Amino acid sequence: MPFASPSEFVKTSVVAVQDYSILCARAVSALFSPPIYLGDIFLQMDAIGFGSLPITILAGFFTGCVLALQSATSLQEFGAISMTGRLVSLSMMKELGPVLTGLMVSGRNASGMASELGSMKVTEQIDAMRALGVDPIRKLVLPRVSATVFMLFFLTILSDAVGVAGGGLVSVFMLGLNGTSYFHSTYRALVYGDVVQGMMKPIFFGFIISTVGCYFGMSTKGGTQGVGKATTQAVVVSSVFIIVVDFLISRLTIGIFGR
Repeated sequence: MPFASPSEFVKTSVVAVQDYSILCARAVSALFSPPIYLGDIFLQMDAIGFGSLPITILAGFFTGCVLALQSATSLQEFGAISMTGRLVSLSMMKELGPVLTGLMVSGRNASGMASELGSMKVTEQIDAMRALGVDPIRKLVLPRVSATVFMLFFLTILSDAVGVAGGGLVSVFMLGLNGTSYFHSTYRALVYGDVVQGMMKPIFFGFIISTVGCYFGMSTKGGTQGVGKATTQAVVVSSVFIIVVDFLISRLTIGIFGR
């Protein structure tokens, strides 16, 4: 593969950022003006939200189990094994729940969006939609963005819940802790700022996953090989964006709420 010159690389990157920003702006503005294809939105909610339930539940549950098992080993050295529930609750709510759910959904749906829209792009179906007077942003991008943001919020809540439950099972049946004490400590550990931080992240993550997947799908070139390349790029870029944005949101909320 030939290497691009630094100036060409910078130019390509700037154009990509510009095109991505325009797509995001058009998708958001389309939400506030008709027509809005509600049927497509509900269809995407089913595919993205309910389709991601098994992997979300599994990832959240076993993350909570492992977190309780590992943290109890360290806390036992300080005689603070009763704090296991507090650690699991804070970790799942503020960090692991939103990030892992975002990464799982990104791997499953960002790739699916890129491959689906990329196939439509290389077979000129999107050009045919424009010729018929249908805006591809409203018909294809907006339903996916709306559905991903909406459903990822609830998927994250579910992941947090099953993660805490998984940590409770390990704490009670493997570590010998009192179940009532465990769940009481998980509840008492959370304050308003923790909940805001944990519920703010999936909104941004959902927007990143959907817009990145749609962008690479809509900009696919080069036939079936281009579709495969767009699919890979969508997963990689959205995952990196999620990790970077997670750090920025965490720093912002810690500065605001002090924790």
